[in-house]
Amino acid sequence: MRQTWRWFGPKDLVSIDAMRQAGVEGVVSALHHVPTGVVWTPDDIAERQRQIGTMQDGSSSGLTWDVVESLPVSEDIKKQKGDWRDHIANWKTSMHHLRDAGVEVICYNFMPVLDWTRTDLSWRRPTGATCMRFDFTDFAAFDIHILERPGAAEDFPEAIVDAAARRFAEMSGDERAQLAGNVVFGLPGAAENFTLEDVRRHLAEYDNIREETLRGHLVDFLSEVTPLAEELGLRLCCHPDDPPFPLLGLPRIMSTEADYAAIMQAVDLPANGITLCTGSLGARADNDAPGMMRRMGERVHFLHLRNVTLDTPEEPRGSFFEDEHLAGQTDMVEMISAVLDEERRRKAAGRADWQIPMRPDHGQDILDDLGRKAQPGYPAIGRLKGLAELRGIMTALNHPRGMAGA
Repeated sequence: MRQTWRWFGPKDLVSIDAMRQAGVEGVVSALHHVPTGVVWTPDDIAERQRQIGTMQDGSSSGLTWDVVESLPVSEDIKKQKGDWRDHIANWKTSMHHLRDAGVEVICYNFMPVLDWTRTDLSWRRPTGATCMRFDFTDFAAFDIHILERPGAAEDFPEAIVDAAARRFAEMSGDERAQLAGNVVFGLPGAAENFTLEDVRRHLAEYDNIREETLRGHLVDFLSEVTPLAEELGLRLCCHPDDPPFPLLGLPRIMSTEADYAAIMQAVDLPANGITLCTGSLGARADNDAPGMMRRMGERVHFLHLRNVTLDTPEEPRGSFFEDEHLAGQTDMVEMISAVLDEERRRKAAGRADWQIPMRPDHGQDILDDLGRKAQPGYPAIGRLKGLAELRGIMTALNHPRGMAGA
């Protein structure tokens, strides 16, 4: 696995120097300052590459921009409204510019309105570390009592509706505002920060868009961009829904292995691939990330390795928190074993992309992270700890003695 690190650009409080000291081999980044739907220009791409390649003292970092995360897919494309055709054309132009610059892997998602959703961005653990959490009751309190979405109460179990009413009544005005801000925080570094009115407006535009319709729109999008990706030698990889179950009455179409299988079959080209995120998929107990890697590994172009612990693993949806990388829902030893097996298979087959880029996704804030207040979910030391743990598993499984005993 090629060890990479997500960087949000010059405003990121975790520096290029810190990444270099962590021993990563490549960088995952995006042009967060460019509005969604607008072409990424060669000059902007080159400037981001220059920033990644330069340490604070002006010397070369030796790092390259390996993966785009994300080249955003506009709401217009997802809904097939407004300027969606122009946005697809611009996406394709950006693909050309990225390939000309030597970037070959493009991660994206097809989640309506919001990207990942959490109710707490700094939930305290018994160790004193903090992490991100999705609390189902808090989310219901937001949906029913703060957003006041019509029919919201019908989307939750009766016990959760009752608990949410009590939770909301106990919250102060500041706590309600904080919860709302956390839920609509969206993707860190994104060009768009939604207000509650923005969310209500977007939700209204999805009133007549059900899962099959949204899935059809994704297939239409991929039918446009994937042949070009094949021609250019690019690899596209869709990130799963986070969390992988319906929220806010919106359709979710990339939550399970069956969802991915349907999209891979609908646009059956090698460039149409998967961002296998063990944390997002792991928020459903019925998802089997290591098994998915073994069954669909030939289409996995990018890996996010993180872990979550579920409060109620017997339920199809519920509360969870971002656990340490070797704790939680996913057996990370089995996961990495499956990845290494796939890489050996690819290498034996002569695939140029035999090495799959991986990044230690998210992480708990520990030590100096607690005062640094970097992007939620992206601490320096917490990710470094996770990377060290993952690197240890990789090294052990790749060791001749370890391989002989497997």
